[in-house]
Amino acid sequence: MRTTSVDVIRIATKGPGDVSGLASMIASGSIDPKSILAVLGKTEGNGGVNDFTREYAVSALCVALAPHLDMPPDGVEHRIAFVMSGGTEGVLSPHITVFTRRSVAGSGGISGKRLSIGMAHTRDFLPEELGRRAQIEETAKAVTAAMADAGIKDPRDVHFVQIKCPLLTSDRMEAAVARGNKPATTSAYTSMAYSRGASALGVAVALGEIKDAICDADVLRRYDLFSSVASTSAGIELMHNVVIVLGNSDMSASPYEIGHAVMHDAIDAAAVIDALKSVGLPAGAGPHAGRELVNIFAKAEASPSGTVRGFRHTMLEDTDISSTRHARAAVGGLIAGLAGTSAVYVSGGAEHQGPPGGGPVAVIVRL
Repeated sequence: MRTTSVDVIRIATKGPGDVSGLASMIASGSIDPKSILAVLGKTEGNGGVNDFTREYAVSALCVALAPHLDMPPDGVEHRIAFVMSGGTEGVLSPHITVFTRRSVAGSGGISGKRLSIGMAHTRDFLPEELGRRAQIEETAKAVTAAMADAGIKDPRDVHFVQIKCPLLTSDRMEAAVARGNKPATTSAYTSMAYSRGASALGVAVALGEIKDAICDADVLRRYDLFSSVASTSAGIELMHNVVIVLGNSDMSASPYEIGHAVMHDAIDAAAVIDALKSVGLPAGAGPHAGRELVNIFAKAEASPSGTVRGFRHTMLEDTDISSTRHARAAVGGLIAGLAGTSAVYVSGGAEHQGPPGGGPVAVIVRL
C-alpha cells in the first residue's frame, strides 16, 4: 500500500528575502503550505561564518508561512526543515526547492519505487561536541530515524542526505573553555569543516558505508572514510543537526524519482552524466522520454592534495577568495553546462562527503 506522495517544486528568487514566488504558488493552490516538509535553498552570500543571507532567507520564509500554518514564525522553523546554502558564485542561480508530502491511499497504477523524503533532528550539541564522536553518533541515529520517516528500509535506496549543522562562534568556544572543555578548533571558519565532516561520517555509519569504529582523530584526517550520499552545510543559526533523507520507496506514490553518482574530482563530467542517466536523462537534459529535470544537488570541494588530475590548482592558496567559493563556481559551471540550467544546488565544503576533492551528485526528475 502506497501511503505518501512527495512533490518537488523549484522556485527562482530575486534575493534572500524574496518569498513572492512561493506566496504566488500558495495563492494559486499549486502548493499547500501545510504539506511543506523541507525547503532547500541557494542564497547569494559568501557561504562563510558571516553569511547572514541564510538566516535572512529562513526568517523571511518563516514569516511568510506563519499565517498559513496558524503559528508564530519560530514555530514554523521547528515544523519545517530549512537548509540554506550560501554562495551562488559563477553561473549558479539563487533559488529554493520546496518539498511537500501528503498522505494518499492506493497506488494509482504506479509501479516501482518513487521519491520519498524523511526528516529528523538531533539533540542540541555542546560546543565541544562539534566535530567529534558525539556529533557522529547522534547524526547516525537521526539518519536512521529519517529513513524510517521516509519509509525507506534499504540503505541502497537512499540517494541523498542533506544535513544542516552548527558551527562554533567565539561565544560558543568561550562557553566550552569556561566549563573546562576544549573545542575541536579555535577557528570559527575551521569549525564549519569539522561540523560538516563529523555529520557526513554519521551518515556513512548509519548507511553501513563505514563498518569500523570512528574516533575523534579521524575527523578531517581519515579522508578515506566518507559517505557517497551525504551533503552537509554548516550555519550559525542552530546548535543541532537537521537531517533530510531523500530516496526511493515502494511506499511512495510520487511522480518523481531520484538517483545519484559520485564525482571523484571537480571536473568529473562523467559522474554528472551517470547521475543524469540514473534517472533516465541524457546530458543537456530537457524533457526526455517523459522525464523532466527538477533539480540537481551536489557537493564541491577544492582537492586537498593541491592538484586535479596531476595539475596544480591554486584554490587553497588564494587568500583573496575562499577555496569553497572557487569550488562552487567550478563545479556549478560544470553541472549547469551538462544539465542545461544554472538553477542547481551546489554546496561547498565536501569533507568526508565523497572522495577527497569530489562529492555526491543527485538528480531528481518528474515522470
